Amino acid sequence: MQSTPIFIRWWRIASIVMHTFTGVALAALVLPICNRTMRRRLIQWWCTRLLRCFNLRVTTSGQLPALHHQGLLFVANHISWSDIHALNSLLPLRFVAKMEIKDWPVFGYLVRKSGTIFIHRGRNRDAARVIQICSQALKQHDHLCVFPEGTTTEGLSVLPFKTSLIQAAIEAKTMVVPVAIHYPLPDGEANLAAAYAGDTQLLDSMNTYLHMRQPTVHLHFCAPIAAEGLTRQQLAQQAHAEITAALYG
Repeated sequence: MQSTPIFIRWWRIASIVMHTFTGVALAALVLPICNRTMRRRLIQWWCTRLLRCFNLRVTTSGQLPALHHQGLLFVANHISWSDIHALNSLLPLRFVAKMEIKDWPVFGYLVRKSGTIFIHRGRNRDAARVIQICSQALKQHDHLCVFPEGTTTEGLSVLPFKTSLIQAAIEAKTMVVPVAIHYPLPDGEANLAAAYAGDTQLLDSMNTYLHMRQPTVHLHFCAPIAAEGLTRQQLAQQAHAEITAALYG
């Protein structure tokens, strides 16, 4: 993949900085006084613009579910920090994220203000608290997204799903929507440079994106799965199978 010319990279950096400060201003001054609809629209707009600053193109397949009054639980494989923004550019979602993200410079503040639900990954007792919060949010018609692998990968396989948070969909008697995320090269192979995995630092990952001429993330929306009548293990296995089939046939 050819590298982006340096003058374009500097233009993108300037755009990202300005857009980030716009996000901080919105998060501090506007989001606290917005109603739910306006809040969702602003977050969707901000994520869409951020992806444009990185020149990251979003493509989709499958059928985006109709977002009626019922809250849906989206379940996806996890490759990069940009997964969240790609999904949020299409759908108004709240995410469940590890507690460490709260401490990220600037972006941690934006994540907190966007309604993210945080979990201590290493504390089993914290899962019960988060399940209750998620279940209540779904019943109040919020749409949530979890990454049940529990970590990011290079996108060459889908790790086994942790099942605990999927319990929220059962308690809320709602639907689970599997989403398969793929960062393709022009030949369709996985763009390993797009992965925010292993020991990669956030700023290093963002810098890698700036060097790419036209990075792409593809989201495939699988058919919704009714949670009622299934165990969380069955739901996790079915969602995992749907995502794996969409990615690797």
